[in-house]
Amino acid sequence: MSLDIEKIVREYIDKSIHMSLATASEAGPWVCEVHFVYDQDLNLYFRSLQSRRHSQEIASSPNVAGNIVKQHLLEEYPHGIYFEGQAELLTNEAERQKVFPLFKARLNSGEGIMEEAADPEGHQFYKVTVKNWAAFGKFGEPTGGKYELAWNGDKK
Repeated sequence: MSLDIEKIVREYIDKSIHMSLATASEAGPWVCEVHFVYDQDLNLYFRSLQSRRHSQEIASSPNVAGNIVKQHLLEEYPHGIYFEGQAELLTNEAERQKVFPLFKARLNSGEGIMEEAADPEGHQFYKVTVKNWAAFGKFGEPTGGKYELAWNGDKK
């Protein structure tokens, strides 16, 4: 059986709004939890304050990794989606306007998030350009495994 890993990733992230995001600095690794949206090119977007540790670490080192995992019962086989890529603060107003409809549709966000992003002290928009995806689980197979999907960000 040949698995369509891209299809698994798209279906899985569509059913989740929460992800763990890992950053690193000379002080060591850090992980945080954020709500996210995504576009057709499987770029991930989240909002955060620039004063947060993960935001400061992204400013100095854009390499990130993370996972999107739904809780499961002890007797259930775990499933999850993992990614690695580069994160950046979206400073261009046109970019933020392009991303806003994703937040509105997926997280029911109102116009207030655009007003807040105009304030440097407010929650800002961040983009993660994913380089690699991996799916962990059975996904219809008799045994579980890790299935990798190299991603260059321009597949449709």
